[in-house]
Amino acid sequence: MILPHPNSNVKVSPHVTYTLSQRELQRVAVLAACIRGDLACVKAAELMVVSRGHLKRLKRRYHQGGKAALAHASRGRRSSRRLPERSRARVRELARTRYAGFNDNSLTEKLTEVEGLRLSRETVRRLLRRAGMCSPRKRRPPTHRQRQLRLAREGDLAQLDGSPHDWLEGRGPRPTALGLQDYATGSILAAQFFLSETMEGYFHLPQSLLRRFGVPLASCEERSAIFARRL
Repeated sequence: MILPHPNSNVKVSPHVTYTLSQRELQRVAVLAACIRGDLACVKAAELMVVSRGHLKRLKRRYHQGGKAALAHASRGRRSSRRLPERSRARVRELARTRYAGFNDNSLTEKLTEVEGLRLSRETVRRLLRRAGMCSPRKRRPPTHRQRQLRLAREGDLAQLDGSPHDWLEGRGPRPTALGLQDYATGSILAAQFFLSETMEGYFHLPQSLLRRFGVPLASCEERSAIFARRL
């Protein structure tokens, strides 16, 4: 059942006008239909997700005060738990001066431990954002990269790698240097220039390696896409 929505602006007094929320507008429309007899009380309570008893109370409030009576009772009133303006001003001043550069978490901790202001992080965050102050981004330390230890014996592992670079310093194409390196000593076992990093180029390197040094115990590569089949 589709009910027409009444005007969302209602006057509480000659000087005060409230705008009803979407939920309050729906309640006004349902109650009006129920009072006219176009909607049964059971169906009205079901649409508003309230009990029959609460529906009767809402109808009584609607009869006594009209649409404005359905507005939330605390509309236009300051919360009793609202932080005093003096404390709010103090937090803003401390954030700009003594604790300038602190993020929301650190500022909240300092306000509690040093200044005696026991506030939640969310309260501090809302207060600062309304004042146009953002929390500085935390600078993360650079990721520590552990250098992999070299193997103990020469010939245990040969690493394949490719390096595209302007090796000719602008005097020709940009070739790719493919190479095999011993993981124990760092010495170059085989290397050759190719137009690009291809499987064909990597096939030529083991031939040089086998002729000169023999077969290594193992080999590895840097996850190049040419070694993986794409399905």
